[in-house]
This record gives sequence, structure tokens and C-alpha cells, in this order.
Amino acid sequence: MERLRKWRRRGFYSENSLVKLLRKNNYNAVRVPVSNPSLNPLPDIIARRHNHVYAIEVKNAGYYAYFPKQQIIKLFEFLNQFIPTDEQHKHPILAAHMGKKWIFREIDWQTWKNGKLPEQERILKRDKGNFQLEPESQTEEPMTPHQSP
Repeated sequence: MERLRKWRRRGFYSENSLVKLLRKNNYNAVRVPVSNPSLNPLPDIIARRHNHVYAIEVKNAGYYAYFPKQQIIKLFEFLNQFIPTDEQHKHPILAAHMGKKWIFREIDWQTWKNGKLPEQERILKRDKGNFQLEPESQTEEPMTPHQSP
């Protein structure tokens, strides 16, 4: 039981840390306060900046983080069912908290539409990710995988 409590506290800590980081970078962000092992399409964090909406799944890990396919599908389903805007403004994001380092990976909509999601996505501590929180200037839109850094 104690191991389970510690594991949940780590996840709670990482989710709250990411909400604070997002807010510091001018995102509106909230943690979805629900333990959600069900099939309901709810992300760990919902964020918005300008007209972009982000559904974020968070993992706390040492060297690598695994995101099961079902959790990735939930991100797409949430954005698809509840966010009435174009796909270019909806972002399913995987966030791995590895010590003091955050690595973010945005999953492409076409991968989901084509049914080509892998059984799990893995993020390693040495990965760079394909999404950055901070735009180059305060007036710019957040960078997406389709833009060059």
C-alpha cells in the first residue's frame, strides 16, 4: 500500500509542477483532479494558450517513461469530442518529468486517424522531444512540431 501511495504522490507532484510551469509560461492550465483508470477520455492536464488547446498526459520517471496506447487514445478522444476547433489548434501532448528535466512529445493527428498509434510511446531522458513550452518571444504562438525551432 505504501508503494502505491508514493507512486500516486509522485504523479500528483509532477502534474502540479507542470501546471505551475505552464502558468509561468502564460498558459491557462488546470490539473484534472481525478484518478482515471477508466476509459473516460480525460487527460491529466488541460491547458490553453491563445487559440490552442492542449490535452497532456504526465508521467514521472527516472530514465524512461512509457505511455500506453489507451492513454494516448484518450487524449485524442478528449480533444475530438470536447474541443470544437480545428485540429491544428488541438494538441495531444505526452509529458515526461525526469528529475528536473521535462520532455514533451506531441503526437500527430494523422497517426491517430490512420490507426497507426504504437502499443506504447516511450520517452527516454536523452530524448529532445518535439514540443517546447516557451515561444521565442512573448507575442508568438507556442511552437508546434510543424514549425522549425
